Amino acid sequence: METNKTMRETTINLPETKAEAKEKAPLLNSSKAIAILEPPNRGTKKGIAIGDFVLRLCTIGATLGATVTMGNADAVAPFTTRFLRFEAQFNDIPTFVFFMVANGIVTGYLFLSLPFSTICIVRPLAKAPRILLVIFDTAMTGLTLASASAVASIVYLAHNGNPNTNWLPFCQQFGDFCSSTSGAMVGSLLAGTLFMTIIILSAFALKRN
Repeated sequence: METNKTMRETTINLPETKAEAKEKAPLLNSSKAIAILEPPNRGTKKGIAIGDFVLRLCTIGATLGATVTMGNADAVAPFTTRFLRFEAQFNDIPTFVFFMVANGIVTGYLFLSLPFSTICIVRPLAKAPRILLVIFDTAMTGLTLASASAVASIVYLAHNGNPNTNWLPFCQQFGDFCSSTSGAMVGSLLAGTLFMTIIILSAFALKRN
């Protein structure tokens, strides 16, 4: 009886195996584990993605405003009589029609790009949507600046004319028309500048490892 009691009370200390040691190892704090696994530049890229989204909203306002302003460009000369009516509209000049169509296309693209910009906010480390946006942003920047440059030449002639070719300025007769087209041109140039800023931010986000 005493022998059996002694055997029950005696414990044998065996060395722990590596598997048992790993199982008994203390778990890391969840927040510390996330901090270790999370790349250090994730926050920077997320901030860039948020800035990209805000800039796209501003660019939508600029291109949409330019399109609407150009579409409403209409003026009647003050010397209109009952038999003669002198009116200037945007569709009288093909360059202005091209401008309105181009800015309408860019506005539609910007609306379609918002979901991809949102993906970049949710997944800042994703490269595929950002690369896709950079490619199409570059194309839309060229279209926006091309239309704005074309309109700028017409607006300049409308205000100043060209004495070498005997082209007379007509903004004194159609002041509201020239004001609308000039405002649309400024809005499109602003949109082009915003586009270039977006592309620079996207390139900076792609460059960071």
